[in-house]
Amino acid sequence: MTEKLSRRDLLKAAGVAGVAATVPETASTEAAHQQVAQANLPPAVGQPPAYVPGAPVERGVLFFLNDEEARFIEAAVERLIPAEPEWPGAAWAGVLNFIDRQLAAAYGAGARMYLKGPWIPDAPPQQGYQLRYTPAQLYRIGIAEVRAHVTANYGGREFWDLNAPVMDEVLSGLESGSIQLPSMPSPVFFETLLANTVEGFFADPVYGGNREMVGWRMVGFPGAYAQYVDLVELYNVPFTRPPISIGDTGARHAYLEGHTQAGHTHGAQKR
Repeated sequence: MTEKLSRRDLLKAAGVAGVAATVPETASTEAAHQQVAQANLPPAVGQPPAYVPGAPVERGVLFFLNDEEARFIEAAVERLIPAEPEWPGAAWAGVLNFIDRQLAAAYGAGARMYLKGPWIPDAPPQQGYQLRYTPAQLYRIGIAEVRAHVTANYGGREFWDLNAPVMDEVLSGLESGSIQLPSMPSPVFFETLLANTVEGFFADPVYGGNREMVGWRMVGFPGAYAQYVDLVELYNVPFTRPPISIGDTGARHAYLEGHTQAGHTHGAQKR
């Protein structure tokens, strides 16, 4: 749980870094791109959102998690992807709502999982998931048992009332297995929570997380542009357009308008 690299560097090193293009643009093409980037859209890739560190996090409507479970998830994911001075963390990005929606839907019900026995908890990883619980049950039981452990070992407090280093101590104990849960291997619970946190931070915002496409902009991923024809032969030019969600029709229209203008410019130059 120690941080030797910045969060952004670590995520880039893991292979999530995005796109950059490369030949000098003509002045007119660059102007067309800038017009798109300056439209009334989310900030461009690499540019953090306007947020106030320490400000209350907006929580959307919850479909599965109760209030105590939501407080646990919100506190835990914020330690897994914490805020930085310039970039918000997982709580601000809406990872809680992403996880809640997933648990209330087919994923939570284990729709694509084999949940019949036999279950061998110490089986090698190649044998896959070895619990009888659906993801929804895993979360509900796991959260309750972690809360019980914290209450019993940290002076009757709840997980979300602990300070950051102590929260990290608990999460590290779950990750290593030094904290034992009665109903499941604690590393399985931790790994599920970590995987869903990363998914919520980088999934398309239509699924509830990645608020203002913060995850995409932090690593330079442009999102769901339909095509990049006007950029294929450009090199050494940073991609500065705002990212686009699959549900963001306004951004698509602005992109297409800028693309058309850039296309006309190229056509005029060729003639």
